Amino acid sequence: MENRNWMRKSHSWQAVALVSVFHFLFSAGLHAQTAKKEKVDLLVSGGTIVTMDGQRRIVEDGAVVVKGDAILALGPRAEIESKYAAPQTINAKGKLVLPGFINGHTHVPMTLFRGLHDDVTLDEWLRKYIFPAEAKNVTEEFVRWGTRLAAAEQIRAGVTTFADMYYFEDAVAEETKAAGMRGVLGETFIDFPAPDNKSNAAMLEYTEKFLKKWQNDPLIHPAPAPHSIYTCSQKTLQDAAALARKYNAPILIHVAEMKKELDDSRGQNGTTPVQYLDKIGILGPDVVAAHCIFVDETDRKILAQRKVGCVHNPSSNMMLASGVSPVPEMRAAGVAVGLGTDGPAGSNNDLNLMEEMDLAAKLGKITKSNPLALGAKAVVEMATIDGARALHMEKEIGSLEAGKKADLILIGLDAPNAVPMYDVYAQLAYALKGSDVETVVIGGRVVMRDRKVLTVDEASVIAKAREYKNKIEASLK
Repeated sequence: MENRNWMRKSHSWQAVALVSVFHFLFSAGLHAQTAKKEKVDLLVSGGTIVTMDGQRRIVEDGAVVVKGDAILALGPRAEIESKYAAPQTINAKGKLVLPGFINGHTHVPMTLFRGLHDDVTLDEWLRKYIFPAEAKNVTEEFVRWGTRLAAAEQIRAGVTTFADMYYFEDAVAEETKAAGMRGVLGETFIDFPAPDNKSNAAMLEYTEKFLKKWQNDPLIHPAPAPHSIYTCSQKTLQDAAALARKYNAPILIHVAEMKKELDDSRGQNGTTPVQYLDKIGILGPDVVAAHCIFVDETDRKILAQRKVGCVHNPSSNMMLASGVSPVPEMRAAGVAVGLGTDGPAGSNNDLNLMEEMDLAAKLGKITKSNPLALGAKAVVEMATIDGARALHMEKEIGSLEAGKKADLILIGLDAPNAVPMYDVYAQLAYALKGSDVETVVIGGRVVMRDRKVLTVDEASVIAKAREYKNKIEASLK
């Protein structure tokens, strides 16, 4: 009996020993496998990757590898996961993974003027309402709070890069960077005393300091922003361009955005706004021209030849009844055309670029009486890779490719409006909404996870915006 018990114990110890050996070998194998994997910072794994690269590849069950602020690799999930290990992984299963959207033209601090006065012409809106309201209310503190509000709104809608034109742009830059966003930020040049600079000399001095301060920043691209030909003299336009070119900075400007501008330019300059700007040496491959509504065939050829980026703002142009930009013709001429929301006051009232995709396609179709005029894929391109081209940043952003900045968004596909999905581009353009964006990564940093913005204190910003509403109303009485 004792002998049998001893044998049972012996077999039991042998079993335990075998299990321990197997566990050790398995763990050692796993450790060796992991040790062979390249260490990276972030893996976004399991989603449908809409790359917007040159081949417009769509990778089902794919993964994106992030190291530092850039994309190291992307491809099928199994292949990527066998090669790379990261301390942080985002599960993208059942979601779309896209390059972040690019808002090519806006005035972000104007969030605090949202809904101040609507349903008037652009000229009346500017001269009777906005310019006076700005003169009484715009301070550096105003600009900071307005930028914070805009950053939260844009992040929620999947915008990772925006081009801005406003006052106290150094403050816009500081708040944009604090929110972790990428910005092409233009300090406004205008021929009347502005909230930040009361003379042209002060304007030049402020802007030069701004350009020097933010040169080579990984997120902020500073720029001079001459407002337009109808608010800037030839000298002001040329001073702004000369300063931009001294520092190899972009130039942001409104171009051909209303009929009055075209008529006045013909009367005063003897030609169209585009041809006037070309004649005085402003146009070039560093210019980002907002609107471009009144551009004829000659204008379009000039814009293409000079490699000017144009930004289409459908909501703004419709709301102000300014006209319709000939986007299909510009694209056909070889002009890089992006999308913008314009300012979130009077000319749109929100910063939702997915809405602009939808409207751009439909506006193109109805104005041409042709459902093929501007399709879903085209407007998704305008929100991503063509938007990057319009900002002259296509080597950095606009598509998900190795070597580009890790600016990407995850869009959920579980809402009723998200299913069924037959075509990715059609779903993005016509069915999905900004509110379907769940997670946002900019330069490898997660700035929104599962719809929670991590870089802006939304509660305090919203409370402050309500305070400003009362102040602004009181100032205009």
